Amino acid sequence: MSALFQPFTLKDITLRNRIAVPPMCQYMAADGKANDWHLSHYATLARGGAGLVIVEATAVSPEGRITPGCTGIWNDDLAQAFGPVVKAIKAAGSVPGIQIGHAGRKASSNRPWEGDDHIAEGDARGWNTIAPSAIAFGAGLPKTPRAMSLDDIARVRQDFVDAALRAREIGFEWLELHFAHGYLGQSFFSAHSNQRDDIYGGSVENRARFLLETLKAVREVWPESLPLTVRFGVIEYDGRDEATLLESIGLVRGFKAAGLDMLSVSVGFSIPGAAIPWGTPFLAPIAERIRREAGIPVSSAWGFGTPAIAEQAVKDGQLDLVMVGRSHLANPHWPYAAAKELGVERPSWTLPAQYAHWLERY
Repeated sequence: MSALFQPFTLKDITLRNRIAVPPMCQYMAADGKANDWHLSHYATLARGGAGLVIVEATAVSPEGRITPGCTGIWNDDLAQAFGPVVKAIKAAGSVPGIQIGHAGRKASSNRPWEGDDHIAEGDARGWNTIAPSAIAFGAGLPKTPRAMSLDDIARVRQDFVDAALRAREIGFEWLELHFAHGYLGQSFFSAHSNQRDDIYGGSVENRARFLLETLKAVREVWPESLPLTVRFGVIEYDGRDEATLLESIGLVRGFKAAGLDMLSVSVGFSIPGAAIPWGTPFLAPIAERIRREAGIPVSSAWGFGTPAIAEQAVKDGQLDLVMVGRSHLANPHWPYAAAKELGVERPSWTLPAQYAHWLERY
């Protein structure tokens, strides 16, 4: 029996398999609003048979968008635009999730195919950015952000809470907080980007404070019956990996005590030029360590697009869920192809019955 195609239950939610579509930004929104592109995109992915489909990084405020084309959920109108997307994902048998976040100093950028760099000063499409400290990321993102005041911190924390409330009301059943990839949450935790001298900077406990406070505040409004997860960069590949991992494990234990249900293990991306070992499922052993030492279910991405690798990661207890991103874009029916390759009995039934019926009829 394939481990990858076993159901997975977290809180009151049961996924039909261990395959998840991770958040992948589409950069197709107008003023934060989801549209027909998003409906078509997510409906197609859900019909492919994944147990969980997580909607792309969605900004909790206008300033929190990565690009002008990013989705947002900072008001009720934007939330309602996700209604058809949620219904389409559910209709196909997948669980609808959403990732909410704030891009911090990486905000106000051009879309990847338009440069993937900061929007030039004076360009009306751009905006001022904020971060824990007034430190630019560098490389193609040279804009220096404004260091956040305590009022800014309180406001953004409330923005996350309000976004979670809207996500709950529109029908999302899985919530992920984006604390990775050099965006705002990661920037608070990383000493590369946080040089504050108040209660939000300095010691690892202080650098973790914004993340923990935000998680706790969201946990108060997100239903206990539904999964609350975090995507977090546990390693930077900056030459101090073991020290960073130990700090991260301590933070994840704090997340769990604050009500976290699952961690999506990722990379920090807090500095340009990190020596990341692309080309292999390099995060699998790190995720297994987090799972074991923090005692919490984990998922991860990158390198799991080969069915045998995804299967082994679940079978060996490295991951509870496998995030398969780019392979789903190349083939939305990746779960069906994986089931056939892994010898799953009646692989067509990894798809909705409306498809399976025709595939097995003749």
